[in-house]
Amino acid sequence: MILGRVVEGMSNAVVNGLAGAGGGIIAQIITYPLQTVNTRQQTERIAKKSESRGGGTLVQLLEVIRSEGIGGLYSGLKPSLLGTAASQGIYYYFYQVFKNKAEAIAASNKRNGRGDGTVGILSWLIVAALAGSLNVLFTIPIWVLVTRMQTHTQAEHKILEAKKEALLREYSESGLIGSSLHDKLRELDSVKPNPYGTLHAAYEVYNEAGIKGFWKGIVPTLIMVCNPSIQFMIYETSLKYLKSKRSDKKQSSSNVTALEVFVVGAIAKLGATVTTYPLLVVKSRLQAKQEISTNNSLRYSGM
Repeated sequence: MILGRVVEGMSNAVVNGLAGAGGGIIAQIITYPLQTVNTRQQTERIAKKSESRGGGTLVQLLEVIRSEGIGGLYSGLKPSLLGTAASQGIYYYFYQVFKNKAEAIAASNKRNGRGDGTVGILSWLIVAALAGSLNVLFTIPIWVLVTRMQTHTQAEHKILEAKKEALLREYSESGLIGSSLHDKLRELDSVKPNPYGTLHAAYEVYNEAGIKGFWKGIVPTLIMVCNPSIQFMIYETSLKYLKSKRSDKKQSSSNVTALEVFVVGAIAKLGATVTTYPLLVVKSRLQAKQEISTNNSLRYSGM
């Protein structure tokens, strides 16, 4: 009987893992263009007193399409889909495993006269944090590559701008401004970003920092584990509240509808995202290419 419960718990964990991976892939494909623009906004470095050149999200979407085509919005999609499947699968699998354990402990406590048999808020928080931490440790190398690929064109433009500034400064100091300068500027303008795939990104990261480079941003990412912890804490307690309200009203079914699950999930995710967004910016800055100009103030040594 005990073995049957263990097998059933493991089966539920696998189902949750596969369902989470499938749903995550579909959501990733739909929202990826916005994620690309969002990552570029996070890694754009403009002094406070400078006039912003980026514009709003819609303006940047159109700018990427104009300069790079539709494909520019999907830079890094392949490793991103792999990362999404791995992240969602790993997270939901371990979440279900730890959830089953927490529910078993709560039931055991009730039999011993402690508690009402339900899992408390703190327990849900610990369950989500454990699952999230394991997910981060296993999958962060994939997301480092995705960030590099999403911001590669942006970094290449920065390098070209730095070369133009150095060229103008050189000619200005020598007083030899003329047709040769304009020719060299036109030559720089005609340069297109080199093809940049997953292997290119991996090679670049390894050359910069070795194996440890694939775990750049690990500290803020681990702290961001509180994002799904907050999300699932809000989600689970909200569903529990809805079910209890229906039981109090003696309705025929205490099950929540698909629409209610959607709304509760959206609210939970919104609350968690607003809380942890600053850490997401720090993570993206650490994972993006650092050597983008001669200005040392634009390089980060750590969190």
